[in-house]
Amino acid sequence: MPPTSQPELVTTVAELRAALGSVRRGGKTIALIPTMGDLHEGHLSLVRAAKQECDYTVVSIYVNPSQFGRGEDLDKYPRTLRTDLDALAECGVELVLAPGDDEVYRPQHATWVEVGAVGEPLEGRHRPDHFRGVATIVLKLLNMVGPDVAYFGQKDYQQALVIRQMVEDLDVPVELRICPTVREPDGLAMSSRNAYLSPEARQRSLALHRSLELAEQLIAAGQCSAQSILDRMQQELLTAADDARIDYLALADPDTLEPVHEIRGPVVALLAVHIENTRLIDNRILQMTKHK
Repeated sequence: MPPTSQPELVTTVAELRAALGSVRRGGKTIALIPTMGDLHEGHLSLVRAAKQECDYTVVSIYVNPSQFGRGEDLDKYPRTLRTDLDALAECGVELVLAPGDDEVYRPQHATWVEVGAVGEPLEGRHRPDHFRGVATIVLKLLNMVGPDVAYFGQKDYQQALVIRQMVEDLDVPVELRICPTVREPDGLAMSSRNAYLSPEARQRSLALHRSLELAEQLIAAGQCSAQSILDRMQQELLTAADDARIDYLALADPDTLEPVHEIRGPVVALLAVHIENTRLIDNRILQMTKHK
C-alpha cells in the first residue's frame, strides 16, 4: 500500500485561514471535529462520519485549560500529537489545528460564554466552570474554522446540549451532528481517561454500563418510578464496584435535563462515578416499551 499522507498541521489562526481560503473558494463543505487529542475509536468514528458527509475535514487538537477545574487532571492529560496525526492520516483528514495556549487565550482575554439552565445541573453542579470553558472554546473553534458541519459524541451528552443551545442562541451558522457513543467490546464507553485505570479498576468500571443496562431493562419491563430505577442503579454500581464514589445518577428529560419522576416517555439516564481515582461519565437514552 502507498504511504498515507499526513494532514497539514497548522498552529495559528492566520495559518488556518490561509489554508482554508482555497477550500472555500472551491465550494467545498468543511467539517470540524473538536478534540483534546489522545485520539481513540470514539474520536475516529466522528472523523469517518465527517468524511462521508463533507468534502474537507479539520480536526482540532487542543487541551483546553479553561474547562478543567482546580485539582482536575489538566497536567497529566495525555498529549499524543504525533500518534494522533498518524491516526488521522489513516482516516484521510486534510488539516489539523493544534494551537498553543497563547494563540487561543491571548493576553487580556476577558470574554466567556455563559450557557444558562441546561448547563447548571449534573456536570454543571459538580464542575462549576466546566461548561463556561467548553462553550467558550467551542465557539472560538467554530469562529476560527467556520465549518459547515461540526461533529460531537453522545458520550458527553450534556455537553452536546450546551453546544446546541449556544449555537441556537448565538445564531452560529453551523450544523451539529451528535454521533453515537463508541464502546469497548465489554461495554465501557471509550474515553482517554480509561487509561488511568488499573486493570482491577478497569474491570470494576463496567458497573457504569451495567447500571445503564439495568435501567433499560427495568423500563422495558414496565417500571415507571424513576426513584425505584435510580435506587436499583445505585445498588448495581456499589455492588460491582465497592470503591465507587457517585457524583450523580439521574433520569432526565432528554432535551432539558429536568429530572423525571415518572417514566411516561423517552428519558436519558446519566451518571458520573469515580472509580479508583478516575472520574467516568456515561449515559443512555431509554425508551418505554408499549405493552399490549
